[in-house]
Amino acid sequence: MATGFLHHIGTFLLFASSILLLITTISAPVINDIAIMKVKLTNGTDSHNSVVSFGTFGYCVLDVDSNGNDYCTKKQIGYNPASIMSQIESTHFSTASEDTTKALTRVMILHPVACGVMFIAFLLALGAGLIGSFLAALVSSIAFITALVAMACDFALFAIIKNHVNGDGSGSHAYFSVGIWCILAAMIAGFLGAVVVFVTCLSKRMHKKKTRSAIGEKGYVGGVRPAQRHFWQRRSRY
Repeated sequence: MATGFLHHIGTFLLFASSILLLITTISAPVINDIAIMKVKLTNGTDSHNSVVSFGTFGYCVLDVDSNGNDYCTKKQIGYNPASIMSQIESTHFSTASEDTTKALTRVMILHPVACGVMFIAFLLALGAGLIGSFLAALVSSIAFITALVAMACDFALFAIIKNHVNGDGSGSHAYFSVGIWCILAAMIAGFLGAVVVFVTCLSKRMHKKKTRSAIGEKGYVGGVRPAQRHFWQRRSRY
């Protein structure tokens, strides 16, 4: 009973992890206001403040005019955030920094990959069988590693942008947003889910092995054998 309850908890954690990864995946320009990192610009007025919203497949500039309109790029794999900030705020980036950040944006394709793999692990865990639990633990481990690589690249990428923007004296303020915290939470939930599902898999295997041993030890269910009669108690067949 306890094993089944723990398995349900592990399954829920895998589902929660896939949803959190989905939120990061659909960041700007899919959903304008969801970002991995935001930069509050200095061109704000009393009526509006422009914000650059960096996401998985591009970026948006929010509230570009007094009417609150947003400008977003088309969805694409890889873009150049350093060049974007250089054009908007004249932030200076070295060639190495620009090339590094541009290359790391291509790694963000791992966001939807990790999301899909984690959801497959969730579906496998729903089976609740021994094989399903083992496969779910294996697949969720792959998803965890994928999310870990993606998160590390995200922090490295946007830390470079953040440090340059906040240190250039322009007054603009860069800060990590919901997208990067979602992938961090997804990684933790995915890891815990994988561990719980794997532990329940081992528990089921041990329980099954003990049951077989109890049945096979004496050849009867419960290990009970009919009482043996002595030779003088046996009736002759003739």
